Amino acid sequence: MNDLGWIDAALTAARPQAVSALLRYFRDLDTAEEAFQEACLRALKTWPQNGPPRDPAAWLIMVGRNAALDEARRKKKQTELPEDDVLSDLDDAESALAERLDGAHYRDDILRLLFICCHPDLPAVQQIALALRIVSGLSVKEIARAFLVSESAMEQRITRAKRRVAAADVPFEAPGAPERAERLGAVAAMIYLLFNEGYSASGGSVQVRVPLCEEAIRLARLLLRLFPAEPEIMGLAALLLLQHARAKARLDGEGNIVLLEDQDRGLWDRELIAEGLALLEKALRHQRPGPYQVQAAIAGVHAHAAQPEDTDWAEIEQLYGALERHQPSPVVTLNRAVAVSKVRGPAAALAMIEPLAQPLAGYFHYFGVKGWLLKELGRADEARTAFDRAIALANTPAEAEQIRQHLDRLKEGAQRKSGRGSAHPAQS
Repeated sequence: MNDLGWIDAALTAARPQAVSALLRYFRDLDTAEEAFQEACLRALKTWPQNGPPRDPAAWLIMVGRNAALDEARRKKKQTELPEDDVLSDLDDAESALAERLDGAHYRDDILRLLFICCHPDLPAVQQIALALRIVSGLSVKEIARAFLVSESAMEQRITRAKRRVAAADVPFEAPGAPERAERLGAVAAMIYLLFNEGYSASGGSVQVRVPLCEEAIRLARLLLRLFPAEPEIMGLAALLLLQHARAKARLDGEGNIVLLEDQDRGLWDRELIAEGLALLEKALRHQRPGPYQVQAAIAGVHAHAAQPEDTDWAEIEQLYGALERHQPSPVVTLNRAVAVSKVRGPAAALAMIEPLAQPLAGYFHYFGVKGWLLKELGRADEARTAFDRAIALANTPAEAEQIRQHLDRLKEGAQRKSGRGSAHPAQS
């Protein structure tokens, strides 16, 4: 097998379970990460010849465990490790302690690891960044982009978080119910960012990142089992389901992004939509609105529209206004501006996003929206400049191609106006 993409996909999908199990065995973040990396290196050597194992996660756990044990013995520090007969248990049974703490409702290593990473001794940003790095294996670059900060700044945050966990002697056990409640917000935020990373496909291939979306949905459902009366967790699960329902319509046959208004709504997963809308309705009955519920409500408005022209953009604008009050940010304002353009026109939306130029100076979508609004206003040269900047900031070939399509339309419009067959010179 010469195409090794399947190996990357398998390692990405197996990482959360493998790292979580290795952490349960060795009670040390660095040891668990190093064991997993060693297992990945061995997979890259053996899987191309032998093919994938029946259960990649179990294979990685076993190989990583053995590699870490060998290294520990080499350093003569194996006395602190559990006995080999305990370590060799690769099934899904949790420890007796976890059973006592949670009964049948807390049987997942990955969720346990999330709560460990989101320890209250860490600042909220460090909690989420550490969880994204340890649990999901996102690169520092990917996490930095999610937080709109530099790679070096994010690297420092993650390093500090690891040191604080080690210094605080955090017990690598499932926390009790009160502690879980304290960490709930950070865990929910991490799951949300995990889904967004899969949804945005920053790894370059939507197929490779689909497991991240599915893992985020699985974790949200597990979290809802732990907190069945928490409306924001209902809202989070509803949001992820409603967004993921559109997955099959997001790309065309050539892998190019299809905008929401151009998507084939017959490809939307109606079962996921029904589940998401039911959860949203249940959450809203609690009358304790929060950011996830509002975002789910926005997705719900889109889901209810049989055709793009049926979309209630006035309601979406109001919902984004509510989201700004709950969670003010330049990105939320940018999204609200898109709704404003549909309700009050592109000029009003352009005036709204002008103050966002500095905080979103490195944000692909800002320049994409700005270019689109300028194009709608007939300001072709300014639109071209904005689109060129968006291409420079694109995270994936699909994003860059989406902007090039806008540039092509500008070019065609210029040709029609001039009445000439030659192409209008486009900036690049």
